[in-house]
Amino acid sequence: MNLLHMCGCVGQTGGGWAHYVGQEKLRPQAGWAPIAFALDWHRPPRHTNSTSYWYFHTDQWRYETLDADSLLSPAGKGKNKGNSLADYNVKATRMGWLPSMPNFNRNPIELAEEAVASGATDEAAVAQYIAGQMKSGALDVAYADPDNPVNWPRNLFVWRANLIGTSAKGHEYFLKHLLGAQNGVLQEGGSGRNNKEVKWHEDAPIAKLDLMVDINFRLNSTGAYSDIILPTATWYEKNDLNTTDMHPFIHPLSEAVSPGWESKSDWQIFKTLAKVFSPLAEKHLGTKKEVVALPMQHDSAAELAQPFGEVKNWKEGDCEPVPGKTMAIIKLVERTYGDTYRKYIALGPLMTKLGNNIKGIDWNTEQEYEELKHHNAMVKERGISYGMPSLEEDIYVCDAVMRMAPETNGEVAHKSWSALSKKTGIDHHHLYAGRHEDKITFKDIQAQPRKIITAPTWSGIESEKVSYTAGYTNIHEHIPFRTLTGRAHFYQDHEWMLDFGEGFCAYKPMVDLGELNALPAKVKAKPHLELNWITPHSKWGIHSSYQDTLRMLTLFRGGPYVWISETDAKAVGIEDNDWVEAVNHNGATVARAVVSQRVPSGMAMMYHAQEKNVNVPGSPSTGKRGGILNSVTRVIMKPTNMIGGYAQLAYGFNYYGTVGCQRDTMVAIHKIADKDVDWLERPLTPEREVQLNPVGVGAK
Repeated sequence: MNLLHMCGCVGQTGGGWAHYVGQEKLRPQAGWAPIAFALDWHRPPRHTNSTSYWYFHTDQWRYETLDADSLLSPAGKGKNKGNSLADYNVKATRMGWLPSMPNFNRNPIELAEEAVASGATDEAAVAQYIAGQMKSGALDVAYADPDNPVNWPRNLFVWRANLIGTSAKGHEYFLKHLLGAQNGVLQEGGSGRNNKEVKWHEDAPIAKLDLMVDINFRLNSTGAYSDIILPTATWYEKNDLNTTDMHPFIHPLSEAVSPGWESKSDWQIFKTLAKVFSPLAEKHLGTKKEVVALPMQHDSAAELAQPFGEVKNWKEGDCEPVPGKTMAIIKLVERTYGDTYRKYIALGPLMTKLGNNIKGIDWNTEQEYEELKHHNAMVKERGISYGMPSLEEDIYVCDAVMRMAPETNGEVAHKSWSALSKKTGIDHHHLYAGRHEDKITFKDIQAQPRKIITAPTWSGIESEKVSYTAGYTNIHEHIPFRTLTGRAHFYQDHEWMLDFGEGFCAYKPMVDLGELNALPAKVKAKPHLELNWITPHSKWGIHSSYQDTLRMLTLFRGGPYVWISETDAKAVGIEDNDWVEAVNHNGATVARAVVSQRVPSGMAMMYHAQEKNVNVPGSPSTGKRGGILNSVTRVIMKPTNMIGGYAQLAYGFNYYGTVGCQRDTMVAIHKIADKDVDWLERPLTPEREVQLNPVGVGAK
């Protein structure tokens, strides 16, 4: 149980931290990350990049149709020709560029015990043991064999994210391989057997998860597929903070009314879980040491571990596996599982021992820690956290965040800017002058949203004369960019960048993913459109949780809808408000057509966050429920996002890592005649298949 405090949105990133080789220091995101990731108690935490995680654990790698070689530049070295996108990811993980979850194909607690049993007496010796095991092949990264049951995700808590739906590229693959639910996957997953670095299992795993718990008030797709839904407070039933780097104010969410029925705030839900978990964990786990593998972090010494942009892969004999240099940083973390609850309700001692930091600058937080003992009260429960600043109530957490953050505490702004001044040799005092004595509290922002203080967390300034602009302090305060040159950096001389022709910003033509190769014959035989599929944020629903209310239903079509151009619609006889199906080899979705002159020809647009739990008939192609916007999408990864250990090309949580590319999904759209609109969800029996597809299903 690594996340002693608030768990993050599953499948999302937020905030940042970095590990400093030789020091127990990680870079929290100013105020909130120490609490969110329990950095006040244990460092390092376990993080992963969600794109790689879901690509492997939903088995989308098995269905990959994009040949990575087709992306290579003829001017590159070509050392990696013949590797798949999954192969690149495994190599990046082995070389310490990317995190993975799990880290290895063995339990991290058992791995630590094995290392100690072999004679390893300290962390450095454990790291050497791991390196030796990797070199011999006795140990490997988990992504090299993601379909092995020892590497499956088993329990999943989803907090605030609509993972199984609007956030899940490759929705149908999530249903099939992660959940074992009814799905509309239309292609066969055989292309993955050609991977060099990923082990192939002939039988694809179905339903990897044993348990999915959703903390949700939206009643969306994720809740529909969950084993347990924990009712949580809405925005007007809890105390919380709200701010972004897009505006200069910090706002409160205030509890206008108490949470309804058995609902609790997010913080109280995790607190309750921790309280139940702790005595069980004390009995079954006790105190254990475990191995944690960290990639080379941005804003740390490790980001220069692999100089000159040269790729040296120890697995291929280019070098030796050296922790923190040519492979991941190996840390040994001791956890007393029975103390999980006691640690959850208190601000831990590492805030006084190690302080706080951001972007490679560090400052002392002892004063703020002592102030919070009086402002929040102290933990009265006997145990490891007795007498520490309390985090038992939501408002205590909000005030702890604001007291430690330079954006809301003038003294912390002074400390952080002073720490940066030692690096730049420039006095930055004027940036926060007049705000040095400010200490913004939750009661303050309840009375009135307060403007934040200019902080080195961001590269813009809060000023009445200058609009917030990214990179402002780098230019006007002469603060070096966090790049290899310290300047705005355009040329990328890393070997993989040059291999893929991305040394400079370059136009890349559209990639053919072959997603229309397995269309049902009935779709091929009738008038249809082959369109580029995009899914922008919703006009009505992305920031509204009540789009199925009567008032919201009157603002749109009463169900899912897809926008197409007048020219395209006319070519195949589609009229406004007709039912249409969008289909490719990933799956199918059914929606009403919005025919508009505002949409360019060749493109179909389906707004993000349209659920399939409102007015969706069955799909003619799958015989199942009519799908969702992500039923026809899947995860596509870029190897150049996987680079690490090279200055700004180094992994940082919410800064740099693999992201799901948004382009190049193609769909076939055809009209569903009124007589064929079927609201009954039926199994796709052979007889039903003949009825829907009298011509037969098209081969690949």
